Amino acid sequence: EVQLVESGGGLVQVGGSLRLSCAASGFRFDDYGIGWFRQAPGKEREGVSCISSSDGSTYYKDSVKGRFTISRDNARNTAYLQMNSLKPEDTAVYYCAAGDSLYCDETYSPDTRDFGSWGQGTQVTVSS
Repeated sequence: EVQLVESGGGLVQVGGSLRLSCAASGFRFDDYGIGWFRQAPGKEREGVSCISSSDGSTYYKDSVKGRFTISRDNARNTAYLQMNSLKPEDTAVYYCAAGDSLYCDETYSPDTRDFGSWGQGTQVTVSS
């Protein structure tokens, strides 16, 4: 059974940091690109970042460039999203997702249809 479990969300003040984790099981993690999406109340789900299955190439949404860092540890079947200098507009439920053989780099345009498996989400709230 494919499973993705996010953790690390919480309440943080403006300017603070959080590190989200995405623990994967039930599939060959190395073969899958991992994406992080977020959804705020009343808004569509949007792609925040992505890391490729092959060479570790990455994509970042413009508004998080320089503040967020995506990484993966294939030995631990886990992906991470380090979020620094958090802003109130970063408040959302954050989801990780896995896409078979997905390649993403700075030219990638996130599409939820590229990802076949999703976690349950973790809430991130940035208070001012």
